[in-house]
Amino acid sequence: MQYFELICTAYLKEDIAFQNSFDAISKYVSFSMAQTPRLQKLHNQERRFKYYTFGSFFPVEKEKIYKKGTLYKFTLRSLDENFIDTLAQALTQNTNNPHFLVVETQKRKIKEFFVSELYSVTPVVVSSERGLFWTLDRDGDIVKLQRLLHDNLEKKYNDFYGEKLQPLQNFIQLLEIKNQKPQKIWTKKGDKEFFFLGNKFKIIPNEDEVSQKLAFMALGAGLGEKNSFGGGFCVAKGMK
Repeated sequence: MQYFELICTAYLKEDIAFQNSFDAISKYVSFSMAQTPRLQKLHNQERRFKYYTFGSFFPVEKEKIYKKGTLYKFTLRSLDENFIDTLAQALTQNTNNPHFLVVETQKRKIKEFFVSELYSVTPVVVSSERGLFWTLDRDGDIVKLQRLLHDNLEKKYNDFYGEKLQPLQNFIQLLEIKNQKPQKIWTKKGDKEFFFLGNKFKIIPNEDEVSQKLAFMALGAGLGEKNSFGGGFCVAKGMK
């Protein structure tokens, strides 16, 4: 297994509040994909996994406002090298975006390594019953949360690699919720603004082969749902 990473350097054309940064990056990526026939097909398949994940701008500003005229970076990952190569070119050609401009991309290949700890940098969104998002106050069933996270990653793996895993246990050995209240990922559709609710996690994966594959999958394709909106971007500690 391996994933591919783009470190994108962005020049801001206007101030962008942290709350709006996920939506700004998500729409920039979506528009760039729509300009390339192969990526447009993937973009239009709303019910299929997109197999990419991204984080917000860094470095983080204390005032939570990313400043006009400043260079920031954001990281985008995918399991698909062809996707990354095509997108890298499309991102720098998206010159008419009113919010920012990607001026440079740097590609890295990350081979599978042993994941000892997994941390979600952006909120992890998980759908529960009746179309609601899982939260500790609303649901509180940690075992169900672990099952939903595991099942989502297993489906991504099966779909992308075309083979079914045979897990002996949930990939999560220990899960810690890092936030006191649910976190929001804001987005817009037309004039309507809405948000997805998620949580920040520290996860210690199990050490067996299948668990490690799923932990690595979370790094390359995102943990949980709404990854193309900025949900579930993760970093890890481990042995490479």
